[in-house]
Amino acid sequence: MILKGLEASRYCQKPNPAHAGLLIFGADPMRVALKRQEAIAALIGPEGEAEMRLTRIAAADLRKDAARLQDAIKSVGFFPGPRVAFVEDATDGLLDTIAAALKDWQPGDAQITVTAGNLTAKSTLKTHFEKHPNAVCIGLYDDPPSREEIEDALKKSGLTHIDPSAMADLSALARALDPGDFRQTLEKIALYKWGDSTPLTPAEVAAMAPGTIEAEVDDLIIATAEGRAPTIGPLLRRLEGQGTAPVTICIAALRHFRTLHLIAADPNGINKARVIFKLREAVQRQAGQWGQHRLEQALALLVETDMTLRSSTKAPAMALMERALIRLAMMKR
Repeated sequence: MILKGLEASRYCQKPNPAHAGLLIFGADPMRVALKRQEAIAALIGPEGEAEMRLTRIAAADLRKDAARLQDAIKSVGFFPGPRVAFVEDATDGLLDTIAAALKDWQPGDAQITVTAGNLTAKSTLKTHFEKHPNAVCIGLYDDPPSREEIEDALKKSGLTHIDPSAMADLSALARALDPGDFRQTLEKIALYKWGDSTPLTPAEVAAMAPGTIEAEVDDLIIATAEGRAPTIGPLLRRLEGQGTAPVTICIAALRHFRTLHLIAADPNGINKARVIFKLREAVQRQAGQWGQHRLEQALALLVETDMTLRSSTKAPAMALMERALIRLAMMKR
């Protein structure tokens, strides 16, 4: 059985103990780990691991001794309660071992929970879980959490009153932050609003949002869009010292100037672009100052720079990026 989106999130919050197995896979190890932790905690409870009702099996160990999984499923622990046999970082090479364990599974055995990396559509392990009548397959892709998933996570933390603009800002944050940081941000917001019945506002979201390298990239791009050429060099040096790639900066600049172009071309563009609260005023002002025609010129320059950075040029990449940003700042003037 395949579960996706909100349905998959809710299953991890309350998995069915009558199912023999659960496979969670995805390219982002953090997202996979968070969902796996949530599902296992829901199955065995907060004391399950301390009561030795969780058996962890590394994929490498299972390859050496296939019987370890069968032993973990059938063994009876000292403490009563549901049990989980967890196989970490599985691959298609373990299909026969895991398939045999699923076939022999009986009610009362430990549930089999398996995590894996980015499995392809032809993956035999993925296909087996999808087609198994008593197992669940959940794929976690690069898409950020949906509005429904964010609302569900906040509701679980006791936060039900959310201003629509604040929800738009949370959706933007979900795209900018990695899953672990976003989850911590939601927890911080829920703690901040504990006992407060007023709706969550965009200002409160901005106050709780973490400072990240993405925020420093935003500072650089905003300085460029506002024509503050002298500040570009120092900001670039700081980002370069943190290991930020020139292509990353170029992609961020393209995203920002496309947003400005959307706002300049459409009176309702600010709402369609879902700009976060703390940048909304600056972005609207920049779009008005640049105008649609000059923004098209700016986008052409950035596209050309992006193609040059990805080519086989021997020119220093960060110097190329700095020149492009300074040209943009001067263009605004």
